[in-house]
Amino acid sequence: MELPLEGKGRERFSPVTIDDIEVAARRISGRVLTTPLAMSGSLSELCGVPVGLKLEHHQTTGSFKLRGATNAVLSLSAGDRALGVIAASTGNHGRALAHAAKAEGSVATICMSHLVPVNKVSEIRRLGANVRIVGNSQDEAQEEVERLVAENGLVMVPPFDHPAIVAGQGTLGLEVVAQMPDVAMVLVPVSGGGLAAGVAAAVKARRPATRVVGLTMERGAAMKASFAAGTPVLVDEQPSLADSLGGGIGLDNRVTFRMCRDLLDDVILLTEAEIAAGMRHAYAEEREIVEGAGAVGIAALLAGKIKDVDGPIAVILSGRNVDMDLHLRVMNGETDPFREETA
Repeated sequence: MELPLEGKGRERFSPVTIDDIEVAARRISGRVLTTPLAMSGSLSELCGVPVGLKLEHHQTTGSFKLRGATNAVLSLSAGDRALGVIAASTGNHGRALAHAAKAEGSVATICMSHLVPVNKVSEIRRLGANVRIVGNSQDEAQEEVERLVAENGLVMVPPFDHPAIVAGQGTLGLEVVAQMPDVAMVLVPVSGGGLAAGVAAAVKARRPATRVVGLTMERGAAMKASFAAGTPVLVDEQPSLADSLGGGIGLDNRVTFRMCRDLLDDVILLTEAEIAAGMRHAYAEEREIVEGAGAVGIAALLAGKIKDVDGPIAVILSGRNVDMDLHLRVMNGETDPFREETA
């Protein structure tokens, strides 16, 4: 079965409201960290306005995903939790769901493609989850999820396209506004759209004039391609430094596509070299280790792709779960470790 939509008779499209996000904040309080927002002197000087880094990579499982996964698991009945939960993941959602399920006495099964880095697979296993490696795309991993749901009655917890997930991720947006009340722009990584939709919903509700800009890699930018097509589309998944941003948004997307389309002010694409530069800056100047997906906001600022900002900028550093050998290669100057695989 699938994680149920909250409320009876709700429409298939179920946008998340500020009320939903506030409920999620109360529900997950004490189970996730309120992460710091630290000012960056180097980026503030570069941009000519205050720049704050939302250090979400300091979250318990190393990424923002714990917020949505915890809210989703706590939204289930005790009976549903006893059945076990299951999801497809590019790594961070699987790690978060494994942690959240274990904390509530449930067991998670995580299906991933062969593109997911070994370090993320190993950590999910360490947290006690059952792991299935299937195919070479998020879509193929999702097919395995649906098969196991049908055969074993597990409860599917989507990685992004569900109101409970989006509301949980939106609690990060509440924190940003509380920590930087005069924020003029929020830079948020976007893949399937759970984080971007939730953050945008929270920020726009609190500060309607604040711009929220989504950032992703050029390789397999599913949300950007779907915006251009006017409907969710499939994209070719390729290895990237921002592997956590890989995967499609689902052709049957019910929540995040329309929320991101309606709430995001722009979606900006970044090259592998730009993402590498963002990772290096985070390490050398900010003393922070972030994965490629977590560095896209810094990367966009360094590349001069953020224009016409007349007030403070909040940059979400979304995750730190990078393979450390890969991180070292990037720190030593590699700009595209996957060039041969994508040629």
